[in-house]
Amino acid sequence: MSEPARHQIGLILFPRLTQLDLTGPFEVLARLPNADVHLLWKDLDPIVSDVGLKILPTITFADSPKLDVICIPGGPGMNELLEDEEVLSFVRAQGANARYVTSVCTGALVLGAAGLLQGYKAATHWASMQFLEAFGATPVNTRVCIDRNRITGGGVTAGIDFGLLLAEALSDRMTAEKIQLYMEYNPEPPFAAGSPETAPPAVVSEFRSYVEGMLKRRGEAVGRAAQKLSGK
Repeated sequence: MSEPARHQIGLILFPRLTQLDLTGPFEVLARLPNADVHLLWKDLDPIVSDVGLKILPTITFADSPKLDVICIPGGPGMNELLEDEEVLSFVRAQGANARYVTSVCTGALVLGAAGLLQGYKAATHWASMQFLEAFGATPVNTRVCIDRNRITGGGVTAGIDFGLLLAEALSDRMTAEKIQLYMEYNPEPPFAAGSPETAPPAVVSEFRSYVEGMLKRRGEAVGRAAQKLSGK
């Protein structure tokens, strides 16, 4: 008897991504017994994350197999992807036939710019939730949002939750739970500062000041990408 076909999972790399958006799901999905996980970019040069971690792509867009799962992580560098037609064309083409079209954190906005979230519920990082509606998506403030074959994770650490739920969908709950146990994913954060609802107001205010400029540029890029999308 021939072995079942292996799941082809592609996670997109890009300069100044937030590495945990990528490595959280990768840690889970790479442990599936029947999956090949590809790290995709335009070329095979090292990618440097927003905090300086170098990550090597494993395959280029041009050489990518047909993907069963496409996943876009987030990070400051995704602003540029919103207007990068090479990236958007690849995401659009793969997403048209993928079994699951997914993202973590602000990668959801790239799915939106590619026209893949119109009429879908979606999650993203809390500080960028307001941008989803520009792409015809309904924002949902949750760790993982599942709407038909769109699976979108919230900010950064939600990528682990996302990965486990996707692992269950691709395999079964026992397999996903064994991966969770191996990872000892049983979080007990030392501070209650993991969301704007629970963090001290001064912390929230300091964070908003820190990202104000980046979010302004993101909003401008979202506006241009949404305008281009509506003109198609």
